[in-house]
This record gives sequence, C-alpha cells and structure tokens, in this order.
Amino acid sequence: MGSKSIKKHLKKKAMQKDTTLVIGASDKIERYSNKAIRMLLQHNYKVRAFGIRGGEVEGIEIEKLPVHYDDVDTVTLYLNPKRQVPYYDYIISLKPRRVIFNPGTENTELQDLLSKNNIEYEESCTLVLLSINQY
Repeated sequence: MGSKSIKKHLKKKAMQKDTTLVIGASDKIERYSNKAIRMLLQHNYKVRAFGIRGGEVEGIEIEKLPVHYDDVDTVTLYLNPKRQVPYYDYIISLKPRRVIFNPGTENTELQDLLSKNNIEYEESCTLVLLSINQY
C-alpha cells in the first residue's frame, strides 16, 4: 500500500462510526435488513450481522449463530416478536446503548427487559433514521 492509500485507509477508519448489529439479517436484496446493512455502510457505520440463514452483504458476513461482540452501540431488529424470544439474553448481554424496533418488530416484553437493564430503545425505522440524519 502506498502512502496515499494508507492515508486514505486511515482517514476512512477514523471516519467510521459506532457499531450496529443487525439481527434478522438477510442476504436477499429485497429485504429491509439487507437494505439497512448497505445503508449503514454507506453512512460509515461499522456493521455486524446475525441471521439464521447466514450469508453475506457487501462484504459483511451474516453469522448463523449469535456471536458476542464488545463494541455494539446499537442493535437494530428485523425479527418478529415471537422470533426475538430466544435472543433476549443475548441482546442484553451485548450491553448496547440502544435497540431499534423496526416496523413489525415492536415487543413490549423485550422493551420491559431492556428498560430494567438500562438499555434505551425506540420504535423507529433504521432506513428512515439514516435518510434524515437522525440515526
């Protein structure tokens, strides 16, 4: 790597924002979770992804099993409430700053658990938040 390439790489790294974990990620381009991964990357967020079928989106591996990360700022959900139940403890163990419940994922049971663990949550749309610079 030449010095210009190194500087460009370091600048991009420095500009990279907090880490978001997309739960319910899909490699199918028409899925909102897929669109979210791509849009998060376009906005320079570091992205991790988990989805039961695995796959890859824009170089981001979709893990088939939950992986513990120490750097998750935001969890954005793309699983319906019934499918979220097995992951309650996992989400809480990540100690994210916040959890975003995208449309169709709203879940008062999980929201109560998050509140008890001092984790913020919001019912919103990741794609909209990113598009209006409110993420």
